[in-house]
Amino acid sequence: MIIEKLIRTLKNDSNYKWESSYTGRDLFSVTWLRSFQIIRGLLLKPFLKRSAGLVFIGMNVKVRHGYQLTAGKNLILEDNVSINALSTNGINLGNHVSIARDSILFCTGVIAQKGTGITIGDRTGIGARAFLAGQGGITIGNDVITGPNIQIFSENHSFSDLSQTIKEQGVNKQATVIGNNCWLGGGITILAGVTIGDGCVIAAGSVVTKSIPANSIVAGVPAKVIKSREDK
Repeated sequence: MIIEKLIRTLKNDSNYKWESSYTGRDLFSVTWLRSFQIIRGLLLKPFLKRSAGLVFIGMNVKVRHGYQLTAGKNLILEDNVSINALSTNGINLGNHVSIARDSILFCTGVIAQKGTGITIGDRTGIGARAFLAGQGGITIGNDVITGPNIQIFSENHSFSDLSQTIKEQGVNKQATVIGNNCWLGGGITILAGVTIGDGCVIAAGSVVTKSIPANSIVAGVPAKVIKSREDK
């Protein structure tokens, strides 16, 4: 199939399979949509720091401080995605990254405190309505898949001094790191300072408050390791 060969070329993946059956009307609709996304991407590319290939842009996408956004090949930003790259390191997206509709990525909260940035590795897909707050730095590895409604934080408010309001006590920035080949279930929350090792599976709805070893399966509030993928 022509479309399968085209996607193989774009993804540089000789093993890609077009497994579903679509009508001609289905294929026309998808092609029409992607064509408009490419046109929007061409209009955005000059305002980015760097982009290595095609950029697919949905409707109502907002990219602020694009001069601090670096994109690899075939970036997909679906409808209503909001990105604010203002930060020390900017936002760096690898090859074949997709960010689903209604997601928010930002790096600086209070304008007086410039944030660190966000890095997302190759072939990683961010699910719908994700909220990535990169004030203290977020790094997500290669081949990560996520469900919808995930929240990842990298900053906390200080609150130990009872003589001051919490707002006056400032913030504590801590980098959050997610390794390669992880599956993050829908509705999970990952708090600042957490490191999730390679190959982890995080059950839907979990709240991850502590670092997780590689190849762990975790679940709960707060999340706990319930099994290792290395167990036989």
